[in-house]
Amino acid sequence: MRHLLLILGDQLDRESAIFDSYDPQQDLLWMAETDHEITYVPSHKQRIVLFLSAMRHFRDELNDAGRRLQYHQLYADKRKDSGKTFGELLSQTIKEEKPEAIRVVLPGDYRVKQLLEETAAEYDVPIDFLPDVHFYCTVNEFQKFAQGRKSLLMETFYRQMRKKHEILMRGEKPVGGTWNYDHDNRESFDKEGPGNIGRPTSFSHDETTTEVIRLVQDRFADHPGEVDAFNLPVTPSQARRMLSDFIKYHLPDFGKYEDAMWTDEPFLHHSRLSTSLNLKLLNPRECVQAAIGAYQEEAAPMASVEGFVRQIVGWREFIRGVYWTRMPEYAEMNHFDHQAALPSFFWDGETEMQCVRQSLSHLLKFGYVHHIQRLMVLGNFALTMGVHPYRFHEWHMAMYLDAVDWVSLPNTLGMSQHGDGGVVGTKPYCSTGNYVNKMSNFCQGCVYNHKKAVGAEACPITTFYWDFLDRHFDELQNNARMKLQMKHVERKRNSGELVDIRQHAEKLREDWGIKN
Repeated sequence: MRHLLLILGDQLDRESAIFDSYDPQQDLLWMAETDHEITYVPSHKQRIVLFLSAMRHFRDELNDAGRRLQYHQLYADKRKDSGKTFGELLSQTIKEEKPEAIRVVLPGDYRVKQLLEETAAEYDVPIDFLPDVHFYCTVNEFQKFAQGRKSLLMETFYRQMRKKHEILMRGEKPVGGTWNYDHDNRESFDKEGPGNIGRPTSFSHDETTTEVIRLVQDRFADHPGEVDAFNLPVTPSQARRMLSDFIKYHLPDFGKYEDAMWTDEPFLHHSRLSTSLNLKLLNPRECVQAAIGAYQEEAAPMASVEGFVRQIVGWREFIRGVYWTRMPEYAEMNHFDHQAALPSFFWDGETEMQCVRQSLSHLLKFGYVHHIQRLMVLGNFALTMGVHPYRFHEWHMAMYLDAVDWVSLPNTLGMSQHGDGGVVGTKPYCSTGNYVNKMSNFCQGCVYNHKKAVGAEACPITTFYWDFLDRHFDELQNNARMKLQMKHVERKRNSGELVDIRQHAEKLREDWGIKN
């Protein structure tokens, strides 16, 4: 054999560089489902369904096209498969086929890259990591951008990307005259709520997906989450249908309400395309062009279109660049030296905090909540309570269907938990319950009062916010973006109020069995 060509579970790209020099007479395509990759974090049931169903649909396409493929499959009955890990299966194939070289597109997980390098070295087989053409920006390009910068501003990177790829540009100027419409995209719903926003895009389960669902129900019954509500694309055609529906029905209002939250509304106007993008069922260029097309046809306002484009061309590419230029040291960063474990209700949703319960109930049912619930509800709570940032990342990897290490780690450890000390975000993203009250109706009818930090009715989010700022006062008072908040902390210190707040925060930790 000439090349053993590996295709990983999040590399289901029909235009992948892995096919550029593929010769069916000399090369072998290789894919594997393994128990260890599903259980090294306790993956949400629907996350397992998503990956395995999408992989098997891709497998069937390759087989139908007559491409030579070795596929290792899991079964509901564990006795039917080998029980080997990814590394063991790869080792077995190397020994049997004796390839001259291994080729694989750069993985989305440093751990997997390291495993591949170690396995190839063990058998003295060269391994080539191919560029992932799915992305706009290569790792080398981002390294040049990041060189010599202590703090990496996404906005600077985003503008460079817009210029280079001529996205929403008129010469050297942005279309509409403004680079960033973020200030227009922070509205909340009025007391009537979002109204009738229609049903989400729905997909029927074919035989392949149905088989995978049965497998998960039988083999991974003890994993978190529900499986019955699975309703996501597992093929490119399904992903394009979801994109089309988003552009037509939700993009017009996406920007305006992208930060808003509402009871029993898990999706609102968000696209939910992240799973399709991260498994490479959908190309980001398709998404960008579809959004720009809607603007050109006057079917969506610039604020919505630019906000959507910024998520893909700006934030998504930026986060990947941070990951590959800062690993493996990045995973060890813990700026505030937080050590607490997550409370048990992060796994079962059983809490009286309305905003947290709503977010977790959506997560358990759908494996999804949108970015504000991730950052300013669940992330905010974990940060201010003092959760270890990597433990928070592991939980995120387990629970979110769109989680791959390259996108999860900088978003959780960095953006959400400020564990990187400012590489991704220049300040910690934290707030009292007032923010939640402003952007949602979650506080209405909650047993806690978002304005109170002490007492039986005190909102734990508000309590932990002030506790967090006081615990890290010396560090945060030097942050230019935290000056106003730290002045409030000083006043609470002088009044003696913070003594009671800190005591109440500690009691909450004790009640939940959390050790700092």
